[in-house]
Parts: sequence; structure tokens; C-alpha cells
Amino acid sequence: MDATARIDALDLARALIRRPSVTPTDAGALDVLQTTLEGLGFTCHRLVFSEPGTDDVDNLYARRGAGRPNFCFAGHTDVVPVGDAAAWQADPFAAEVIDGTLWGRGASDMKAAIACFVAAAAGFLTARGNGFDGAISLLITGDEEGPAINGTEKVLAWLAERGEAIDHCLVGEPTNPGRLGEMIKNGRRGTLGGRLVVRGTQGHVAYPHLADNPIPRLLAMLDRLLARGFDDGNDHFQATNLEITSVDVGNAASNVIPAEATAAFNIRFNTSQTGADLCDWLRRECAEVGGDYDLNLRVGGEPFLTAPGDFTDLLRRAVTAETGVTPELSTTGGTSDARFIKHHCPVVEFGMVGRTMHKVDEHVAVADIETLTRIYGRVLRDYFG
Repeated sequence: MDATARIDALDLARALIRRPSVTPTDAGALDVLQTTLEGLGFTCHRLVFSEPGTDDVDNLYARRGAGRPNFCFAGHTDVVPVGDAAAWQADPFAAEVIDGTLWGRGASDMKAAIACFVAAAAGFLTARGNGFDGAISLLITGDEEGPAINGTEKVLAWLAERGEAIDHCLVGEPTNPGRLGEMIKNGRRGTLGGRLVVRGTQGHVAYPHLADNPIPRLLAMLDRLLARGFDDGNDHFQATNLEITSVDVGNAASNVIPAEATAAFNIRFNTSQTGADLCDWLRRECAEVGGDYDLNLRVGGEPFLTAPGDFTDLLRRAVTAETGVTPELSTTGGTSDARFIKHHCPVVEFGMVGRTMHKVDEHVAVADIETLTRIYGRVLRDYFG
């Protein structure tokens, strides 16, 4: 294969899906991608990162061209578990095409988008060869669906240590709710996860004076947290919300006061809050109730916004030209590795329709794969002028 080779996005997407790369297992997905990119003249670096208490994660950074600007496509080859495999219409890792639809885990989120970008880059290089100023790169992690500790953030740190910069980044997350072209994500709310463990003394329910029930204190803490009204949102972001995701005492006996009660919660917050301020507030509220407890907090990312401008306009024009739809700029939904990339360069997200991501029977339309490839190709042509 050489720099003028044509890459079929559907074939590459199917090859990637056939690698069961459930986080943190790579299962050869990055090997498939590396082989393809090296055939297009990209220099590839495989980067395995580790941290105590976490799984080792394999990552890939590939670059073609030594100059600036460096346009980077970011994504992930890891996928979530399939759930009940017997409930799928087709084997989740067989990548079957049935009636114009590609089925499989990762089809929407986000192996098809990766394949589309590689195919678009191949088409761009065929047309331009070395006749463009700058570089095209891909930053692909195997740790986006997991704890996101040994993935994109550490690849970015590795790049910074090398003195290598990214000028603009497009993340291929499935941003479209129902139709390709509907939505570009130009920001995300922040995320803060918490786990609250309240301890007491186990005992018989008939002798409460000999025990210390932790449940009322846990409920009192949660009640204080839920009582707060944060904000009504702003011009670019939805309102901040706190959701209790788990309450558990692990107690199957109705006549036993438990020794411990736990709860988990998550806050998605906009630019009216900061992670540090929310952590301080959470600690104060729990301290008001008091007792023996632990409160563990982790800010997974601060809110960010890539302001509408030249970069978002370039992507919107490309989407409209290929779909006839003018996409909405939005910060809705969950989070992504864009929360790490935003510290280094302007970043936006655009990929497949996300209606079936993480579900049984995840799938995408073959026609959307073809259209997304054209959109990405137009972005490259317009970006490099």
C-alpha cells in the first residue's frame, strides 16, 4: 500500500469491529489501524501507559507531515460490553451488513467514524500527496470508555514533552441524535463523581440503643445535597444537575441494623460552577450532618466551550454541503476525551448518529459511512486550503 491507496471506510470499519476491544482489552484493533496508517505513510507510535490500581492501556499516535498546522483526529477503539449477546440480531463482533446497515459493537461509538477519517485522509493524500503545508495526525486511545486515566490525557502529555503541538482537533464521537448532520458538539459540561460511605454500629433492631444506624445520617446528607438548586443554565449550557446513582446497605436481614451505608452520585455542571467549588460545598454539607463517614470525590473534567468561529464554521459548512442540513452547535450529552484536548487546542466533536450507542443492536447506516467520509474529506480540503 502507498500514499495514493484508496481506503474503503466500510471495510475498515468492519475490520475494527471484528476486534472485540472491550475496555481495557485492545484485541488487535490498534494493530489493524496502525497497519493501515503506515501504508498511507503515517509514522505511528504505540504508547502503553500504566498507573497503580489501573489496567495498562495501549494507545496510538500517528502523524503524516512535519509542518504546521497539525490537524488531529481523536477517537477511541475501545468499546463497552455487549450486554446480552443472545439479544442481538447479529453477532456483535461479526460486523455484518444487512439491508444497508452495519451491525456491531462500536459501529456508532466510534469505529466507523475512525474508518471514515482514515478513508478521508487517504483520499486527501491521493489528491494532494506532499503538496500541503502542515500535518494530519490521529490520536486514538483504548481507554475512553473506561476510567480514562491511561489514555488521551497521557498521550497529550507525551506530545508536550516532545515539543509537538496540535493546532485543531476533531473528535469523532457520535454527536447526531437521529440524523447525520444534525449536531456538532462544541463543548461539554463538567463531571464530578462522588461516593459517600457512612459508618455506624451493627446491632439488633429491637435494641437500637446498642447500635448506631448509619442510614438516617446518609439520608440526611443526601437530602441536603438534593435540596440545592444550582442554576438555570446559560447561553451555551444546560442547567447543572446532581443525580443519586446508587444507595446500598448490603443488608438482607430485616432485623439487623447495618454497620455501613453507601451512596454514589454524579454532578454534571456548567460554567456557572467549578469542580473545586462543588467539592468544597459537598464537604461542608456532609460535615453539617457529621458522624463517622468518608466522602470520596473525583472531578472527571471541567466544563469547556470552543467558541463559535472559524473552526466551527468550517465544519458546519462541510456538513451542510454534504447533507443539506445546517447542524446545531450543542454542549448537551455526556462527556468525552475532548475535555482533555481542550487544554491544548480548539476542539469540536462530530461523528455518527448516536441513537444506538452502548445499546444492544448497535448499528449505523452504510450510507452514513459514505457521507461522513465525504464530510471529513471536505474538512481536510478546506482546512489546508
